[in-house]
Amino acid sequence: MTNKKYKIFHDGLDWAIKKPPKRLNPAIFCPSRDIFQARLDHLLNILPRQLKNKNLAFLLIAVIGEIGNNSFDHNLGNWRDINGIYFNFDLASRLIALADRGQGVLATIKKVRPKVSNDAAALKIAFTEIISGRYPEQRGNGLKFVSKIIQENNFKLRFFSGKASILINAKGLKIKKEIKKIPGTLAIIKF
Repeated sequence: MTNKKYKIFHDGLDWAIKKPPKRLNPAIFCPSRDIFQARLDHLLNILPRQLKNKNLAFLLIAVIGEIGNNSFDHNLGNWRDINGIYFNFDLASRLIALADRGQGVLATIKKVRPKVSNDAAALKIAFTEIISGRYPEQRGNGLKFVSKIIQENNFKLRFFSGKASILINAKGLKIKKEIKKIPGTLAIIKF
């Protein structure tokens, strides 16, 4: 993803991994869930015109909301240094990026599956099994819902955490080991 149109991806990646993190413009940084929700609501107001299909716009907002809310839910009290998420979109390129400086998927999954030993296995579990990293809560369908929406609506999601990523598209799921470590998470959605 070196193309100029992927600038929001690269900006999110830099913010997610660099120490100290770059100070973000308030228009793309959500320090709290309420600010994230307000920006998501704003996107919902403009997205239907871009997609020309109101139902697809609502589904895409649900996917973004699930990923962003997971950052807040799973990192409460566990942020590495900065509470909040990077949330940016480029409607012309049809890209949305979200990133956090949290504990990552492996640390979350290990709370309920202590024997999971690597990032790739944790991502597979997170996107394919009904499991909650917020044990003992009976939850855990969110990322399966995300995967289903992505696959059924010709969207594409690349989700990074630790030294692994998962690619989800109409063809299914593919997990890949990565060279760069992203301690929290980074998601790029193509619609």
